[in-house]
Amino acid sequence: MSVEFSVSNRVARVTLNRPERLNAVDVATERELDRIWREIEQRDDVSCVVLTGAGSKAFSTGADLKGVEKSSIDYWAEAPIDGFGGLALRRSLDVPVIARVNGYALGGGFEMVLGCDIVIAAETAKFGLPEARVGRMPLAGGMVLLQRKIPFNRAMAVLMTGRQFTAGEMFDFGIVNEIVPAEQLDEAVERWTMEIVACAPLSLRAIKQTVNRTGHLSPAEAQALRTPALVRALKSEDALEGVAAFQQKRAPVWRGR
Repeated sequence: MSVEFSVSNRVARVTLNRPERLNAVDVATERELDRIWREIEQRDDVSCVVLTGAGSKAFSTGADLKGVEKSSIDYWAEAPIDGFGGLALRRSLDVPVIARVNGYALGGGFEMVLGCDIVIAAETAKFGLPEARVGRMPLAGGMVLLQRKIPFNRAMAVLMTGRQFTAGEMFDFGIVNEIVPAEQLDEAVERWTMEIVACAPLSLRAIKQTVNRTGHLSPAEAQALRTPALVRALKSEDALEGVAAFQQKRAPVWRGR
């Protein structure tokens, strides 16, 4: 399988499994990723997603253009509505996504990182949008996302040079949340997932849905909006359980309802 997918203890793990191609994404893999995101959107047993690449060299080096038919190249020349990997620009996935960046995150791979909520990177990870160096553009999310996440001049430095940036530089830019030695990457990711899973599932969905749907609004307009997930969370049994657990000085037992 080009993508491995599993769910355990409310954590979904999605792994690009093409290490021999540095986890580059071909058309079939792109479609499988979209199918997985749609499945997660329909499930109630997922509180967190970890996205990564197989092996130790690459998270993903983006679109696989080597040895492919012209129709595939034409496919990548278009801007998919949900961004690269069905994730970069996706706004219907109301579950927090952690990028476990174990190596190169280039082109579309970096665009998928930009579509994640939390980024944990190995010290050796490298990030970049090299499209301009090969006569292309980061159409699947890079051009529109990066300038909204970091200062304009830093975004332009990434976009206009096509060079690779270190994990440390991306931490300084505000893209990476934590940098660890490669051998500690799984431990760090596990720590973050456990902290997320400790939160009420409906609260997590309400927070992400509200963030996704109000970014273009003024603070007053955003505050007034009641998204479906927010209404559901406010009326849930878990909202009462959280208060009761705090008062009783015990860990809450979330039921997702």
